[in-house]
Amino acid sequence: MKISISYPPLENEKGVPLLSQNRQFQWFKEPTYIYPMVSACAATLLKKGGHEVLWNDGIAEKVSYTSWMDNIAKEHPDLVVVETKTPVVKRHWRIINQIKEELPDTKTVFVGDHVTALPKESLKNSSVDFVITGGDYDFSLVNLANWLDGKDSLQKGVYYRKNGKLKNSGKFVLHDLSMLPFIDRDLTRWRLYSEKNGNYKRTPGTYSMVGRDCWWAGCTFCSWTTIYPKGTFRVRSPENLLDEVGMLIERYGVREIFDDTGTFPIGNWLKKFCDGMIERGYNREIFFSCNMRFGALSLEEYKLMKKAGFRMLLFGLESASQKTLDRINKNVKLECITKSCKKAKESGLEPHLTMMLGYPWEKKEDALKTFELAKYLFENGYADTLQATITIPYPGTPLFKECKKKGLLLSEDWSDYDMRRLIMKTEITEEDVKEITQKMYRLFFNPRYVLRKIASIRDVEDFRFVLAGVRKVFGHITDFSVIK
Repeated sequence: MKISISYPPLENEKGVPLLSQNRQFQWFKEPTYIYPMVSACAATLLKKGGHEVLWNDGIAEKVSYTSWMDNIAKEHPDLVVVETKTPVVKRHWRIINQIKEELPDTKTVFVGDHVTALPKESLKNSSVDFVITGGDYDFSLVNLANWLDGKDSLQKGVYYRKNGKLKNSGKFVLHDLSMLPFIDRDLTRWRLYSEKNGNYKRTPGTYSMVGRDCWWAGCTFCSWTTIYPKGTFRVRSPENLLDEVGMLIERYGVREIFDDTGTFPIGNWLKKFCDGMIERGYNREIFFSCNMRFGALSLEEYKLMKKAGFRMLLFGLESASQKTLDRINKNVKLECITKSCKKAKESGLEPHLTMMLGYPWEKKEDALKTFELAKYLFENGYADTLQATITIPYPGTPLFKECKKKGLLLSEDWSDYDMRRLIMKTEITEEDVKEITQKMYRLFFNPRYVLRKIASIRDVEDFRFVLAGVRKVFGHITDFSVIK
């Protein structure tokens, strides 16, 4: 069977869609391309299963939609697989309809968090043949392809039509990650994602994903809790990830890795991994970065990570209001935020902060407190980079259900859910939210921060990294421009 793993180009004046392997969707003026790890696993498994696999990421390839469609028609795959997100699902419906019109015998599949939350919606509003729910759609795609070939029975988690009626094979199941081979980086064209990504200080860079997805998995806003529910965290062994790191260094010359597990494993697992990085000498070859939670690590663990080659840790700060942290079930105390940043910096690591504005219960004063905390951390050198966004209640999340129940949704037109406007009724105006978001990004131009960054430049790579960061900051300021 010929199978196309596809990311259709989505041309838009707002910029480039941050779609693949992402928990929140945005349009970026300054493009960022994230390596879609689960889709890449799917492509690898399908190829190992004897299928012909086409990797068609029209977004990262920067091709026009017409060229992308022409290529689909030319290749005439038996199966086209599209990862979709809430803000672009309606556009994907139209694209699927066009594929089915031109290639009526081609089967089409949607995967991702939106269709997991609302699987019947896409079957009712488009000509898509199958909707695969859950986050292990790499395993599920192999099963579906084999089922279509008459070689297997259909596993749970698939929605489809039969005799004009919507059917499903049951609640999606999770799989043993130790069964996964290393991703075929050549098949999935890893170099498309190796340069334009703010998570890389050294290039070429790439992603790994040792776990699915977050060992906390309780934040009420996170779209990936839909596909990886609380209590389902799974992780490959530290030795397995070490072997993958070695392969990436030796075969591909990778110089930085970002692990996109929702939160990187901690405890004894982390110690084994760090010790292995040091023993194998990989800490001298690459930088390694990952997602982390405030309050999860001790100073000694941060120091071990630094020794093991870790560079950047991405922390979800979200808000400087304890009330908000409690309401979104962040499971973190406000005082842990500054303490964790200080410990990470003392260890030589680079904290990156993510924040959100526009919660229904927050007033302008609360949003300004978040800004002031970010300013304090930046001015005092406890944080290196940040990103700020507008809070979006994605379908399937507890936050969406709460807003729906309380009548707080301003729109259920999914196209509005792209972080460019408020979707929830709030006690703060949209204009104030955007202005404070821009103020967050202008912290990069704080004189103390600028002088510290200049002083940190040691070589050409450092200079290029800082320059790329400046371009991205200007892009983000434009992303949240206030329309008068």
